[in-house]
Formats: sequence, structure tokens, C-alpha cells
Amino acid sequence: MEHELTKVIKNALKDIYGNKSELIYSISPILQYINLKTRAANRGSKARSSFGNLYAIYVLVEDYVKKGFDESGRYISYEGSKYSELLRRQRELPFGQKLQNHALNHRLNQEFKKYFPTCDYVPVIREPSNNRYWFNENLLLCIIEEQTYNLAKIIIQIIELYISTKTNAFEDFIKSCQQISQLTEANKNEAIGFIVTLLQQNYKCKIV
Repeated sequence: MEHELTKVIKNALKDIYGNKSELIYSISPILQYINLKTRAANRGSKARSSFGNLYAIYVLVEDYVKKGFDESGRYISYEGSKYSELLRRQRELPFGQKLQNHALNHRLNQEFKKYFPTCDYVPVIREPSNNRYWFNENLLLCIIEEQTYNLAKIIIQIIELYISTKTNAFEDFIKSCQQISQLTEANKNEAIGFIVTLLQQNYKCKIV
């Protein structure tokens, strides 16, 4: 699926991976999934902003990178991320204050399998006995001609681009609302026209 942010995603990949970028995208289920989930970047109210699943990916991959596993190759021995820390981090992100644990526990994996039923892996690995979490490293590693490409940092970059786009759209909406409040009774027709324009643009941000 191609949408407004797809070109931005592919340009970001090209900046890092050069002439291998298209091939990497074509064989990476997680990049394609993120592309699907960012299709609401520049759309209105009928397009849900899928922060829940994207933020589950983001916080797990962020933890992976911060601890240097993208370079050390020792993720297999990692004790896992604590649920409480992952949820706290999600809620620190823009629009994430009301997020629940659904994406971390099952929603992300279920939806990923819906889109990629033949993929052998799901994004989130969880150990119920101690409530520890990992991102499935198999989805981060892309092997081409015996060379391994780790996608962790580009995944973080892409999701941050999406967050920035949605944040800017929300700020524009707030500015528009402030303009309405400044219109006087004498400008009633202008105010009505302005509100109609906003409604046509379908400003809305829904967290799922």
C-alpha cells in the first residue's frame, strides 16, 4: 500500500541502505507493517492514528537500541524489558497518555499475523511468568547476499517521523481553533465558513 508517508519512508531507507533499500523494504514484513500503520499520517478523521501498535514497536526497539543490542549481537541473553517501564515509556510519548497494555500483550501480534499470515515470526515475545518482553530480533535482521542489515534504528526513525507529522497536524488544528475564538459576532458568516472548512478537513486523532 502506497500513501503519503510511503515516499518519506523509502527515502529514509535509501539514505541509509542506498541501492539495497528497495530490496530490504520488499523482504521486510515489519517495515511493510509500519508503512500500513502510518497511512493516517496526513489524513483526516476517518483515518485512525494507530499509536498503540506503533508505540509497542517503538518502545521495545528503542530499548533494544539503547542497550546496544543492534551492535553487540547479545540480545539472545537479555533478561527482557519490564512491562511497567514499557508502558510508562509509551505514555510519555505524544498522544500516548491513555494507552493500555493491549498492543504489548496481544493486539500487535494478532494484527501482524492478519497482514502477514505466512511470516514465521510475530513482533512481541512475552514471558508471562515474569512479565518480561522482547522484540523479535528475527524481524529486525535482514540478510542480503550474506550481509546482515539491522533495521532497529531506521524503524525508530520512521515512527518518529510519523509522530512528528501527527503532532504538527494536531498543533495546526489547535491554532485553527484559536482563530475561531478570535472571530467576533460581526464576523459570524466568516466564523461559520471557517468551521465548515475545518469539518471538511476532518481533523481528529483517535488512539487505538
